[in-house]
Amino acid sequence: MANPVGFMEYERALPGDEAPLSRIGHWKEFHEAFTSEEDKRRQAARCMDCGVPFCHSSVIYDGAVSGCPLNNLVPEWNELVYRGLWREAMRRLRLTNNFPEFTGRVCPAPCEGACTLGTIAPMVTIKLNELTISDRAWEEGWMVPELPTKRTGKRVAVVGSGPAGLSCADQLNRAGYEVTVYERADRPGGLLMYGIPNMKLDKAIVARRIDLMKVEGVQFNSGVEVGTALAAKELRASCDAMVIACGATKPRDIAVPGRELSGVHFAVDFLTHNTKSLLESTLADGLYVTAKGKDVVIIGGGDTGTDCVGTSIRHGCASVTQLEILPCPPGERAADNPWPRWPRILKTDYGQEEAIAKFGNDPRTYCVTAKEFLPDGKGGVRAVRIVDVSWEKDAGGRMVPREKAGSEREIPAQLVLVAMGFLGPESTVPGDLGLELDERGNVKATFGYFATSVPGVFAAGDARRGQSLVVTAIDEGRRAAIAVDAYLRAAGGGGIK
Repeated sequence: MANPVGFMEYERALPGDEAPLSRIGHWKEFHEAFTSEEDKRRQAARCMDCGVPFCHSSVIYDGAVSGCPLNNLVPEWNELVYRGLWREAMRRLRLTNNFPEFTGRVCPAPCEGACTLGTIAPMVTIKLNELTISDRAWEEGWMVPELPTKRTGKRVAVVGSGPAGLSCADQLNRAGYEVTVYERADRPGGLLMYGIPNMKLDKAIVARRIDLMKVEGVQFNSGVEVGTALAAKELRASCDAMVIACGATKPRDIAVPGRELSGVHFAVDFLTHNTKSLLESTLADGLYVTAKGKDVVIIGGGDTGTDCVGTSIRHGCASVTQLEILPCPPGERAADNPWPRWPRILKTDYGQEEAIAKFGNDPRTYCVTAKEFLPDGKGGVRAVRIVDVSWEKDAGGRMVPREKAGSEREIPAQLVLVAMGFLGPESTVPGDLGLELDERGNVKATFGYFATSVPGVFAAGDARRGQSLVVTAIDEGRRAAIAVDAYLRAAGGGGIK
């Protein structure tokens, strides 16, 4: 490494964020950046000569990934940044990651959880360094169209324009294929566009990448729902190969009395309508579910729950409560959660920070579940009946929640948001094509091959593996592109570079 003792000389440091009470007044990104070249290079210098860089190992422990799913060459571009070779660092980063401007903003950074330095000191700021490289590349004008030198004459249809669909399309286009991406929403980007709020990922960042891909030759057909407006079988017959990357968009519901009441919504619908209205009219059209003046209860944690907290506060909610059925994570790694596994520790994300600043308390309540949504007598919801739970082993040795007697109580709610994750892809496209599904309802396609039960049809991302991370979806799209390329080269196609 350029500075083998950098991790001893420099402390981990992050640029500040805009203060919570200030940023809740707008929908812009609020993370600040280092302005000093020295500060940027110092953080890269902390990357140590660890011999085995677990940061890009991508190993699964207990269902969670450790290290970067994209196998980003983290030590290499950290060294280039330390040396001030920014353009070379961007080239190295682009070898493994099509969209570092996305992952640098929304990835939970499993690379940092596996950082070797993290065993003795605060880990390297890998996510920040990645974003710094990417943003500099865009600012300096280094991100220019890269058109393929020749076309193969073969056509590939990609259904879905989320991170998996975009990365697959990007790779196949580079290899010379004619790629068309189909998106049922009015704008391409999938969850990057409508599933993640603007303050977390500015939609201009997504649109900028889409525009570059268009110049490079990728065609986007938005507002076209494959399986309804356009028959999936008809689309398959019109191309040489097809990739299903429509995501896991079927939300997990909650079966309790009162679920039918007005004011109870899926979190994904709440976030989608808010972003669409924000882009169309800066929320002036009113075509979204507002939390203004309401007591909001969010059922479920995770990123989606946090996004609902932040969005509700920006609407001007009266209060916000987040219900989590699991116990509160520990402040530090537990004995059964050693490095380099993903650290299952308590983290206070931006939404919780804002709730604490606004209302004076963390909105999360642990080991609790909703029992009933109570009506207001006018068809709407007025409160949620909840009950505490304890986690105990059942006869088979599995940990299951048990309700605590006498702990039932009501909390006010005129808006309830169900953020309990997703069950898999909707049946429209798989059903139309007659694709075989796995036991979880995802499109059945073996990792590494990505081929479905229908010849010439491949699946990638959440549609294949179930709900996961943006970085994992990008990796799946890249790998699926290699599989499609191999299939088409057998008939005289191009070649992935």
